[in-house]
Amino acid sequence: MNHQSGLPVITISRQYGAGGRTVARGLSARFDIPWYDRDFVAETAAKSGYSEDDIRKEGERLSAGGRFLNSVLNTSAAYSSSHDGIFLAQKQVIMDLSASPCIIVGRCADFILREAKVPCFSLFLYADLPFRLKRAQQLKENGDMDLKKYVEKIDRQRDTYYRNYTHHSMGDFALYDLCLNSGRIPIDENIDLIAQMIEALSR
Repeated sequence: MNHQSGLPVITISRQYGAGGRTVARGLSARFDIPWYDRDFVAETAAKSGYSEDDIRKEGERLSAGGRFLNSVLNTSAAYSSSHDGIFLAQKQVIMDLSASPCIIVGRCADFILREAKVPCFSLFLYADLPFRLKRAQQLKENGDMDLKKYVEKIDRQRDTYYRNYTHHSMGDFALYDLCLNSGRIPIDENIDLIAQMIEALSR
């Protein structure tokens, strides 16, 4: 399938360890379109003026305390948090990327595109904790933190970030075209299943 096929932009929201990047890579190969996740960093830095290091640390991670501080301080017209600046820059990057078919992982892309009335296929991936812990162990991103605590922390931060900028809970089934338990069948079969649904909707 190529860019002329009417393929929509594909957005992937996900729990940590549910295979979002793996599914994005698989769909990218299946449809021959680019996928974006950490690639956001350089483009967002260019548009926002924030450093790439700041964006890596804050890109999709907002604690409950940070959300509260944001809401209090943003009552002042003179205050603009780095989270807000980075979000607005990422929003512009998402809008620019959506000019042609692609896959965007996270960063409230589903909500941003829906609000802008840009056609997209929105996917939410979840799985039970043992499955996600096994995948998280392979990723080795937890440093010295207990793996279970790390997975739960990233889930909380992603949900807080999503709530802060969309006023919805990440994982609310009504927001997505497809919610899929990625731990029930092998990842390749998940990719086939998702691709078949996208192809059917794109005819």
